[in-house]
This record gives sequence, structure tokens and C-alpha cells, in this order.
Amino acid sequence: MDRQTAEQVPHGMSSALVTHLLATLQIPFDRDALTQAWEQAAPATATLGPAQWLRQVLIQAGLKNLAPVQLAWRRLDQRRLPALVCAQGEWALAERDATGRLTLLDGAGMRREADESELQDALVVWLRAPVSRRADADSVFSGNLASRLVWRELFRERGWLWKVIVATVLVNLLAVGTSIFAMQVYDRVVPTLAYSTLTTLVTGMGLIILLDWMLKITRARILDSLSCAVDKRVSQQVFEHVLHLRLDQQPRSLGTLAAQVGGLDAVRQFFSAGVVFALVDLPFAALFLAFIAIIGGAVGWVYTLLLPVALLLGYVSQWRLRALLSQQMLRSNERQGLLVDTIRGAETIRANNAGWRFAQEWQDVTATIDGYNIQQKAVSSFSSVSTSSLSTLAYVAAVVVGVWQIEAGLLTMGGMIACSILGGRVIAPIAQSVQYLAQWQQVRQALQMVHQVLSLSRDRRPEQQLLLPDELPREVALERVRFAYPESPICQLDIERLQFKSGERVLLVGPIGCGKSTLLKMLAGLYCPSEGRIRLGDADLWEIDPQLVASQVGYLPQAVQLFKGTLRSNLALTGVTSDSRLLQITRELGIDGIAASSPQGMDLVISEGGEGLSGGQRQLVALARVLINQPRVWLLDEPTAALDGESEQRVWTALQGAIQPEDIVIVATHRPMAAARLATRVIAMQQGRVVKDGTPDRVLTQMLARPAASSHPGKGGMLDVV
Repeated sequence: MDRQTAEQVPHGMSSALVTHLLATLQIPFDRDALTQAWEQAAPATATLGPAQWLRQVLIQAGLKNLAPVQLAWRRLDQRRLPALVCAQGEWALAERDATGRLTLLDGAGMRREADESELQDALVVWLRAPVSRRADADSVFSGNLASRLVWRELFRERGWLWKVIVATVLVNLLAVGTSIFAMQVYDRVVPTLAYSTLTTLVTGMGLIILLDWMLKITRARILDSLSCAVDKRVSQQVFEHVLHLRLDQQPRSLGTLAAQVGGLDAVRQFFSAGVVFALVDLPFAALFLAFIAIIGGAVGWVYTLLLPVALLLGYVSQWRLRALLSQQMLRSNERQGLLVDTIRGAETIRANNAGWRFAQEWQDVTATIDGYNIQQKAVSSFSSVSTSSLSTLAYVAAVVVGVWQIEAGLLTMGGMIACSILGGRVIAPIAQSVQYLAQWQQVRQALQMVHQVLSLSRDRRPEQQLLLPDELPREVALERVRFAYPESPICQLDIERLQFKSGERVLLVGPIGCGKSTLLKMLAGLYCPSEGRIRLGDADLWEIDPQLVASQVGYLPQAVQLFKGTLRSNLALTGVTSDSRLLQITRELGIDGIAASSPQGMDLVISEGGEGLSGGQRQLVALARVLINQPRVWLLDEPTAALDGESEQRVWTALQGAIQPEDIVIVATHRPMAAARLATRVIAMQQGRVVKDGTPDRVLTQMLARPAASSHPGKGGMLDVV
């Protein structure tokens, strides 16, 4: 349906819909200029497709930086709404409301709730906003990307900052009221037993306590709400970054990568705990020192001299903790990776009786982590106990100096008690801050871990102006393409020139490790060439919007991955497909037998990794995904490797019925004879190079005519492809 609708003219497309779309996207435009451009462009309706026609209108209206692109609804990223859709010849504006429901707004301004099933074959015209509006994420980053990201989100709205500052200042000023209350009681109430004065003081302290409670509760709620909002935005951006990582540069250890992304939890806990309050209150130690000096005179020197000692003790402790936490976190990542590998490979470990080796490795890593943990706690305990003793020493010294001041008539008994109370507000926060700074070291290491993830290259540059070609690709070509994995000297692929034209059915054959799978991943846009370029149609593959590439290129990986959910959700990963088409494809591939064997039917529960289905069943599910999406370019890597003979014939029959005459089909297989009836061309590869390229009769006949090669595979033989 999408091939045919691509030739439609935009009859029925309303200027009101486009106006509403621009307003929803918050794109400034001249309404009169748009109306005039709409009227002038109307005669060209019969010769242009919807996206091309709308582009001409927008250009005439002065909106040259907007790029309409058309694609099928089933290939649309639902997060890209709103968009114009044409279903059954009627244009409407598709949006999602605050509750997530899909709504359609027609040209008359009537809005109704819609079901995605009625839009399965609908044509979509999506409007890409200017890059300058949406590509400001990573351009401001320098240094630690995670720190920049967190701080940017923290100060996205700065109204909370002044509220917290005001509340913190008032809380610390109110703390002085306690010492003044004690001084007045001991100096005025006790000697004269003036209960009326005591009543007044107690009433005042009651108001101070109530105000202090309200300020602290308000401050806590502000920071709690802020930390949750920041965590939501930051974690979403990091997850989006992981989704768009270049797969050829993704870390080899999934456990390490998961631990790095999970480092955001430590950041969230830090900002949502009372740690921030202690660190914010710390600078007010100078304020309390000033009050002590005003009230107690020489008593202030006791705390002034001991405060640098406490600060020095805390700094030295953090300097020692920094290296320990770094090593501990590194080993924790290794343990996380070991756990993931062990769970994922449990069958292999048990079958080979290798559990003892993994248990020993786990024990060694855990012992190392525990060693670092013991050292860390020893440093923290030493620092905490020392600062606590220092606080006691400060109190004793202040009392001694206070006695001398009382003897000299420079200080009253109440003043000495007030100084003692304020002194606790000077040294105690230092003692607490040592513990909190230890947590900050963990946050610092966590930010460094997230920084390593954010430093990995994305499939497209954030500031890149992506292309959105209107025409479906008529060829795929490689020009001087070379590929090698990062930090690897081995060239996995070396192709001077290779071209696939519309209508071709190509088989890729060759021995294991010859580069077939790597070639398909590069054609699918998953791996970026180290040198050279890949063209999809007339444009460089890596300059086209990934969503458009996904709508035109279908890729079946050799290693099939299913996800936790149901059989239906795994068949239609995008969540957008009609029931009739889903049932048709499952019947053609024999997947309906999987559903029929379970009382749950299509709601059959699938565990992580596809547990519960056989290897062949998983492969059929993955192949059904490609058939449902109806791509223009088919890239199939060993589509029948795990299937029996009957299922294999069913697959090839289903493919022949689904593939359109103008489609490009490239199949990598070690069983070319079964797919020979589909092929119009065979390419033989070896060591990343194309060694044969021709018709199936010529290439396959030459390979079959070399029986000696099968007995000497190490000498360049290629009969292992048969």
C-alpha cells in the first residue's frame, strides 16, 4: 500500500491542518504567506506527491528549513507525532493527548479518538523541525559529559535555587535563636526566676521551631521534586543515547555497559538524600564562628583554630577514598559483567561442567571488592571518629577558655552555654560532611562511568543536517569501503566497488568469517565504514535520517533476539500492524502453530532472550518482523539456518510472495542451493573481499566443480557454502 500511495496527490490536504501542525510544533510562520503559497501551488497538485508538494508550499511561504518526509504509518516512530496522515483518501492530523490516546483532527476541525489498526496502511507526512531547535543537547558539552548533563538539567529552571537559598539562610539564622534562648534563660530567668520572661522566651522559641520545621519540609520537598525530575530527564537522555550508539563501537561487555548506565542511581540518591542539605549548610560554619566571637570573644579562637584541622582531616580522607572507590567500582563492573555472562550462558556452563571456574572467578572478584570496601570503611571510620573526638576537644577547650573569660568579667554563664551550642554547629557539620563527601566520591565515579557511555559515538551526529529523500531507493552501492573494529588491525571488509540494483535477488556465499554478516550490517546502517561510503539511492546512507532508513531497509540478523513480552509483541515490535496482516504472515510462516500449541495463543508469554521458543521458532518470529514491515531493501542473514526442510521451503515461498518486483534482496547463506530459485545473482566472498560475482548458474557451477576444495578448507576452498 505504501508504494502505491507514494504516487498519490495531496487531494483533500487542508491548509488548516498544516497551520495547526506548525502551531503545535511551535514553528513561527506567516499565516498570510502560507495561504498565498497554498493557492499558488494548487495547480501542481496532479504532478507531485504529498511531501514534495508540501515542501514546495513551505518554501514559497518562506519556511525553507522545514523538510516534509513521507512514509508508511507502520514505520513511523510514534514519538515523532504530530504528523499528517492520509487514511482511505482523507487527510487528518494525528496527535497523542496527555493520556497517550491517539486522536485525529480533520480539515473541518473535528477531533475524534482513533485506533492504530485503522491506520496500518495510511500514508504519513511528517514534518522535521529545524535542527537548531532540537540539536542543542550535546553541543554544549565539554569535559565530563555526564556532569554537564546533570548540571544543565538541574539549572534548566532556576526558580528552585533561590527558594532553597532563602530557606537555607533562614534555617541557619534561626539556629542562632536556640543559643540566644539559652543565654537569656541562664542570665536573666535563672537568677531572678522571672517566669513571665521565660514564658515570652518559650513562646518565641515555639514560633522559631515551627518556622524552622516548615522551612526544612519545604526545602526537602523542593529538592526531592527536583531530583526526581532531573533523574527522569537525564536517565531518558542517557537511554536514548544508548539506543542510538554505533553498534561497531559498543562496549563488548554488556554487564559493564549496564553498570555504567546504572550509575545514574547513585547520582539520584545523592541529590534526593539529606547529603545536599549538609553540604549546603557547611559554609554557614563561618556565620556561627562570627556569632561565637561576638558573644564569647576569645572562645571563638578555639573553634577558629580547630576548624582548619577538621577540614584538613576531611580532605586527606577524601584523597585516600578517591583511589579506593575508583578501583572498587571498576571491579564491581567486572562482577556485573561476569553475572550477565553466567546467567546468559548457564546451559553452556553446566553442559561443560565449567561452573567451578566461574564460581572461582566470582569469588576472586568479590574478595577484591571486599578488600577495597574494608579499606574504604577503615578510612571513613578513622575520619569520623577523629572528627568526633575533635568536636569533644573543641567543647572542652571552649569551656576552659570560657571560665577564664567569666573570671575576667568578659563573659556570662549564659554566654558560655550559648557558645557551646553554637560550637556544635561548627564542628559537627564537618564530621558529618566527611561521611557525605565519601558518598560524593561514589557519585563522582558514577558520573565518570556515565561519561564513558556518553562519549561513545552515536549513529548520527547531533548537529548533523539529515537528508530525507522522497523517492524510494533504486540501488544500493558501496564505494571503496573498508571496515575494521575499533582498536583492531584486522580489516573485516575491503570492497572497492559493489552495486545492487532494483529488482536484483542476490545471494552472498562464502566460508565462515568471510565478511557476509559484516557487509549486511553495514548496508543496514548498523556499522559505519572506516573508509569509503555507502549509497542508498542517491544519498550517503549515513546522511539519511535513521527513521527513513528503517522504513526502507529491512534487516534480519543472524543472532535473533526476542524480548520479554508476548508472541504478538515480539512479532510487531513497533506495535503498529493490522491483525489481518499479522495473521496472514504467521500463517504463511507456520508461526500460527506456535500460538495454537498454547492456551494463550498470540498472548503466549516470552521471557528475556526468547526463552520458551526453539531456535527455529525464534528465527521465524524475526523473519515475520521483516515481512510485516515490507521494506524496499531486504537484508537477510542466514534466514533458514535453524529451520528444517519443510519450514525452509515455507519461508522461501512466503518471501517470493512478499517481495515486490522492484525490491532489492540480499541474502547471506551457507545453503545457497535452497535459495537458488530466488536468486538472479550470486556473490562469493573470502577474507572480506568479493572473489566471484555473476549469475547463479555460473558461480554455483564453478563452486560445485571444485570438489577438492571441500577436503582442504584451509587452502581457500569454498565448497563449504553448499
